[in-house]
Amino acid sequence: MPIRHLPLPAFALFAGLAVPAHAQDGTESDPTDLEIVVTAQRENEVRVEASGDLGALGDQSAQNVPFTVRTFDESLVVDQQPLSLADVLKNDPTVQTAYAFGNAAELFVIRGFPLNGDDVGLNGLYGITPRQLVAPELYEGIQVLNGANAFLNGAAPGGSGLGGNVNLELKQARSEPLTRVTGSYLSDGHFGGSVDVSRRFGSDDAVGVRLNGVYRDGEVAVEGEDRKTLALGAGLDFATDNLRLALNVGYQDIRVDRLRPQVIVSTGIPAVPDGDYNYGADFTYTDLESVFGVASLEYDVADNATFYVTAGATEMDEEGIYASVTVADPVTGAGSFNFPNFIPYEASNQSIESGIRIALGDTITHRFNFGGNITWKEERTAYDFRTTIPTNLYDVTDAPFPADTAFAGGDVDDPYPIFTSRLWSAFASDTIGLLDDRVLVTGGLRLQTIRARTFSYFGGGLDAEYEENAVTPVAGLVVKPVDGLSLFANRIEGLVQGDTVPLTGPNPNAPGTLPVANAGEVLTPFRSVQYEAGAKLTLPQLTGTLTAFTTDRPSNGTRLAPGSMTQLVGGAFGEQRNRGVELFLSAEPVDGLRLIGGATYVDAEITESDNPTLLGNAALGVPDWTANANVEWDIPFVRGLTLTGRVQHTGEQAANQTNTLTLDDWTIFDAGARYVLAAGDVPVTLRVAVDNVTDEEYWASAFTSFGGGDTARLLQGRPRTYRASVSIDF
Repeated sequence: MPIRHLPLPAFALFAGLAVPAHAQDGTESDPTDLEIVVTAQRENEVRVEASGDLGALGDQSAQNVPFTVRTFDESLVVDQQPLSLADVLKNDPTVQTAYAFGNAAELFVIRGFPLNGDDVGLNGLYGITPRQLVAPELYEGIQVLNGANAFLNGAAPGGSGLGGNVNLELKQARSEPLTRVTGSYLSDGHFGGSVDVSRRFGSDDAVGVRLNGVYRDGEVAVEGEDRKTLALGAGLDFATDNLRLALNVGYQDIRVDRLRPQVIVSTGIPAVPDGDYNYGADFTYTDLESVFGVASLEYDVADNATFYVTAGATEMDEEGIYASVTVADPVTGAGSFNFPNFIPYEASNQSIESGIRIALGDTITHRFNFGGNITWKEERTAYDFRTTIPTNLYDVTDAPFPADTAFAGGDVDDPYPIFTSRLWSAFASDTIGLLDDRVLVTGGLRLQTIRARTFSYFGGGLDAEYEENAVTPVAGLVVKPVDGLSLFANRIEGLVQGDTVPLTGPNPNAPGTLPVANAGEVLTPFRSVQYEAGAKLTLPQLTGTLTAFTTDRPSNGTRLAPGSMTQLVGGAFGEQRNRGVELFLSAEPVDGLRLIGGATYVDAEITESDNPTLLGNAALGVPDWTANANVEWDIPFVRGLTLTGRVQHTGEQAANQTNTLTLDDWTIFDAGARYVLAAGDVPVTLRVAVDNVTDEEYWASAFTSFGGGDTARLLQGRPRTYRASVSIDF
């Protein structure tokens, strides 16, 4: 690529790479400079820890539990400068990303099942994470747990997470002082900066303070798509020999103008538009504001017993104008902004978990866990759907937000409660260790109660109420035949609150959507059963996991209401079974060459349906194969220089339930470089990267979170994007 095509900030950093750290005065750097560069280069390595917070079982090494868990630490966020949580999780081959209902809400797919943003955990608690979009700079760990987890974490309040969950760990003070200032650039005109400060004080460094913040603003690589992020976080902790206290508070405000939306099709898959073309309506936007906090206490009541309690809360205030593109003619791209809508949303959520962990025994050991948790949610919302506007996928209509309302509900100026829920549970488990803990047997039960109320959009009266109880057991086995090898198996159940029926659904008889008669209704909870077996390898230069699993779950969808051709009804009308194999590796085969990657195969099949023609079909939006690999190479002959690269592959995926529409497979490549130099006694890290180097144009996903009928919801992949950043650690 000619240099004239590179944005100026990227070009400037590339120029900096050409100047060795010792070239300023023509002499070799002193040993202090060498130590600074080597230490900073090591600090910049992207790391994945084979461990995580397993809820009822606490923080655990993956080797000791019959589950698949990993944690991407904050080094990845510093190195890659991701805009949102999705940019972090695209490093994991077991996680896909889609959008929910055409707005900015990121939806994650694990083992072929959805994980809504509402169900991403925060310090082990549900319901208090900023929803829709998350600024990654506030977190020191992004944990991925593959598989059902109703015993480990309790039922997810947002009705998802049967295939796995994601838990975010807020930053706490480090053992070593840190003052880092970072400036960043993203093409075509998105600039930002962040600050991260960590200190410990007092006798034995008992008191820790962590302050961090980020501000970014400007147009990204998609034409006209502007994103602005402001996020602030503060952490305070105190630790003695037997007491640990922590308090974190955070604020996040993210606005996206003219987000490139989902594309809804029924009769064929249209050609992919140019990678940077924006077919979104100019009047669309989303503004997401959250204030949240978490407090925790751990107290060692004895050498072998720890009492703990964690509590958190959030207040959310959101609004947006949304408009997906519905394509009627996949050849010409002719279609419409079908029912553009204004939707405000407010929420007040709280969550608390408490328990005790006790370790007993010598020859035969026991690790008991007893506890419980409660999550409360109150959602206040309304909707105002406007009349449809003609447009074209390849020649977007420039029109204002329509003045005429097609259908509406609630009070858009002052939304009142539409949904409330209370989820509480009590759990008990025991992990028995035999043969010097080379054999670990885990058994446990969680009693769960879900109470939900839905209220009318027309006056706020109670529409529906239910309270359901369930016992979700777990049984797991770990065998360590030799050091470094762990074989495991489990049977665990998933339990989720029923999905909320959407306001609109696909018209089964024509392109476009129809209103849903029972919109806003929360379906009764449902459960699934997962069986999983695998092996984990932990060596000095290699960690890896190979897992096979099978899980089933009810399938949600919409269909024509009885006796109507103009209204739909939503419900759980079938069942889906997902079977697959996952491989994940983190390795350093030779010093300075690091690899993180893996592959996933999923066979997702519709096993029950009220439509016999769908039986045996592939579930929509679940590719058979996904794989990726991240590579870092510390160039041995240029001190401080690291080359980086990533490849991502997603296989074919059914785009609708009848399997008449299919998305092609796609592969994209990213490349970059990192260079560390010593400016006096201060390390400076320069980074440049190009995402989607070949500017591949592709439909990335066809997944939808609530049924799909015979309609496909397509999400286009991001175009070639240049990234650059510079960090100074004082």
